[in-house]
Amino acid sequence: MTKKTLFIKNMVCDRCIAAVKKTLAAHQIPVQHIILGQVQIKTVDIDWEQLDIDLKKIGFSVIRDKNQILTERVKALLIEYIHYMNEPVKVNISDYLSRSLKMDYIVISKIFSNTAKITIEKFIIIQKIEKVKEFIEYGELNFSEIAFRLHYSSVSHLSKQFKKITGLTLSEYRKQQNNERQPLDKL
Repeated sequence: MTKKTLFIKNMVCDRCIAAVKKTLAAHQIPVQHIILGQVQIKTVDIDWEQLDIDLKKIGFSVIRDKNQILTERVKALLIEYIHYMNEPVKVNISDYLSRSLKMDYIVISKIFSNTAKITIEKFIIIQKIEKVKEFIEYGELNFSEIAFRLHYSSVSHLSKQFKKITGLTLSEYRKQQNNERQPLDKL
């Protein structure tokens, strides 16, 4: 048996990892290692067509195009960076992506923009705004703490970006009932 890495689209959280792992187990595919967007497996006799069908039923798909793979890896790294790292990272995002992917940021950025039809910077802003919404809904942090956690230079900068994306001020959003957040795989 040899090892193979599968790149999975829309795998953005721990529940996604569990769902993909369960699907692979149902196909009797041994998982070596699994992280957001990637699964290292031992290759066995795999019915690739049926695996694709079963993954699509639960909102995932195997990616084979190299530019799409890179784009999904960038998305997974940024989602992890913005949504799941508890401590502020002391490196800028372009360096983080370059080091993680072992590629020049200019190349990463160009491929991402062409494939995702959005810039990395815009993707980051959208992800951060969703994280701000989450922080506001949990009510554990004030606006200054949220700005600090998400590396904004000030609450004013955060407020302007939030209003530009949502059409609401931070306070208006906090006062609203039934705030709707977007699933990470739909951003």
